[in-house]
Amino acid sequence: MIPRYQKVLFVILLIAALGMGFKLWQLRDRAHKRLLAGQTLAPTAAPVVAPAEQATLVVANDLDDSLAPQMHSLPLPADPGARARAVLGKLLDLYAAPESTHEIPGGAASVDQVFLLRAQGTKNSGDQLAVVNLTGTFAASHPAGLETESLTVLSICATLRANLPAITQVRFLVDGVERPTLAGHADLTRTYLTSEATPVEGIKP
Repeated sequence: MIPRYQKVLFVILLIAALGMGFKLWQLRDRAHKRLLAGQTLAPTAAPVVAPAEQATLVVANDLDDSLAPQMHSLPLPADPGARARAVLGKLLDLYAAPESTHEIPGGAASVDQVFLLRAQGTKNSGDQLAVVNLTGTFAASHPAGLETESLTVLSICATLRANLPAITQVRFLVDGVERPTLAGHADLTRTYLTSEATPVEGIKP
């Protein structure tokens, strides 16, 4: 037979174990509730949104082979490179829209990056060279033709000049490398002067 004192000791230990287990469960439950409350009350950092500004987009029109300025309100970052990418992205979004006067698929995603460098061969030390890196998908899907391709290149150059006057030169890359032409015609090996892309509505560039 089990001695009486052992039975009593066993019951005491069992009660103590159950009590400790209950206490630990309570502590765990309280800690979990505090964690959830902290996550709920913690302030969420608001995403940084650039303020909307008026931007001039120089839009191509295939009907009369012209370039015409249009005003659009869009978020423009303070950083010049990001600003250049934003305005070009909006320009290419217009070209990808169903009612576009210069239909090109791809939209804003077609501009991978815009790098701003010190322009070479100019007297003004503030002149900048914009290196526009387009995606290979954009180049592959661009309609072929000298006038169509030239309008795209010139509209990009004119839009950059209209919104960032310090940009006086533009070079183009496709997927980070130099490409002979955009879609078989417009030369992408040369440096374009933004002064040559002045928009004049109704007149061929």
